[in-house]
Amino acid sequence: MRSTGTQWAAVSAGVLLASLITAPTAQAAENGTAAAPTTRIDQKAVGWQPCEDLDPVGDAKLECATITVPLARTTGGERVNDLAETVEIALSRVRATGTAEHTMLVNPGGPGSAGRMWAAHTHNRMPAELRETYDVVAFDPRGMGASTPSVTCDPGFFTPVRKDTVPADAAEEDALRQDAEAYATACAEGAGPLLDHMRTEDTAHDMDAIRIALDLEQVDYLGYSYGSYLGTVYSSLYPDSVRAVILDSVVNPDNPWYESNLVQSRALDRAAHNFFAWVARHDDTYGLGTHREAVADAYYDLRAELRESPLDDTVGPTELEGAVIVVAYSGNVWPAVAGALAAQVNDDDPAPLLALHDSYGDDADSDPGYGGYLAVQCTDAEWPGDWQAWRANAEAVHEDAPFMGWHNIWYNAPCVTWEGESAPWFQIGDGPYEHPAYDGDVLIVHATGDGATPVEGSHALRGRLPGSSLVIEDGGITHGVALTGNTCVDETVFAYLQDLTLPERGVEGPDLTCDARPEPQPRTAQSAPHAPVDRLGPIGLETTR
Repeated sequence: MRSTGTQWAAVSAGVLLASLITAPTAQAAENGTAAAPTTRIDQKAVGWQPCEDLDPVGDAKLECATITVPLARTTGGERVNDLAETVEIALSRVRATGTAEHTMLVNPGGPGSAGRMWAAHTHNRMPAELRETYDVVAFDPRGMGASTPSVTCDPGFFTPVRKDTVPADAAEEDALRQDAEAYATACAEGAGPLLDHMRTEDTAHDMDAIRIALDLEQVDYLGYSYGSYLGTVYSSLYPDSVRAVILDSVVNPDNPWYESNLVQSRALDRAAHNFFAWVARHDDTYGLGTHREAVADAYYDLRAELRESPLDDTVGPTELEGAVIVVAYSGNVWPAVAGALAAQVNDDDPAPLLALHDSYGDDADSDPGYGGYLAVQCTDAEWPGDWQAWRANAEAVHEDAPFMGWHNIWYNAPCVTWEGESAPWFQIGDGPYEHPAYDGDVLIVHATGDGATPVEGSHALRGRLPGSSLVIEDGGITHGVALTGNTCVDETVFAYLQDLTLPERGVEGPDLTCDARPEPQPRTAQSAPHAPVDRLGPIGLETTR
């Protein structure tokens, strides 16, 4: 899922006249004709217009608008005129097919992801009875997508072939450090004062501005991955502003970003081994080995070959990592990735692997998302300033989890010299220096095999949210579970949104366990279609890549 980077004209806010609010009429009922859907009269402060820069998704009809909010939402930031400056937040909406009774605010994760398409995605995934009563609203968080100003850094950073993320010596390590520092400098020059105001807490305040603009007392919220942390912060700051809260594929509330990324690297490695084991079970199709270790060896041998001889001056070891990481997000892409690896290893056919990089790898269009990711993570929490600590952790995690150990280190390395002002991690709880946790009803959802956000995070969050219930997809391999086709999970989500019914909370979680969906079936590289994957916002490797 890539950011389009397209800018569109801001829609001025206005008030809809009451006479323009359509409602079912007696005459329509008598004639047996379908009455026009009713727009909530309280949603009148935003000037919704047809979207000029978003393609339709299914039969959902998207509307777009913007609202203006202060640049400085939290303390901090010493740059001139911060308090007088504003930012524009780009919104999208899919209206209820009937009379809207609730509004769902959606965030797909990141950070760094534009979110407006998720109004349509979420609407289409709801059952008809919920589509009838829900308006779905999504937004591009500050600095991202069509929200302005935006974070821009250096599109050339992703020009292939990039340096190998695993340094062979001190000189290669130093060159990678210089690249990370140069990227941080480019972000500071491109984004300016915005960098001091990109924390999750800033976006949480923007979310309440959206609620106020819609003239709503409460909103429902659905947040995936990083969106779960955003929802945790928002519900802590504005506990009276939410009705139903769904947090999916949860960020561990006890792990600030630096620690979280080290944990994530190990989870990504476990997910990769699940993929390698699946490929081994289908050796008759892929021919990469009959054991997990043999398939892993084939992958790492290919990685080493690409260091010496990149494919078509396009795919080296770093580009390979950037493309195949999708196996940790969704089993839907396993056949396509396995087919591409097999075609190169067995047949010396680079076309499928080059196509995989084109679909999922990094390029110049990745710059806004990567810059936006760093702008949030580098200031959301404090980071070690001593590179020796980074190196020691990198060597340790690479020893345990080579799939993405060093890659994840370099992905976050611009935070070492980041110019935006950082703040302590927004920790919820009842301890010293902690923020009060939301004590209302919350539905937490997670798959046990999630590679981007380890399932332990959901257990930790359940322990900090006293009104929450935890639903686990046992054996699930998808990052982002709600509304993706698991009947057991989805029926629980529907019941919660319909009448706030949650699984009964026990002494400890999970409070409901659902069986995972069947694993994917193998396909050859030639027959494998382009399998879309919802890159729903990993912690350390953001969604627009």
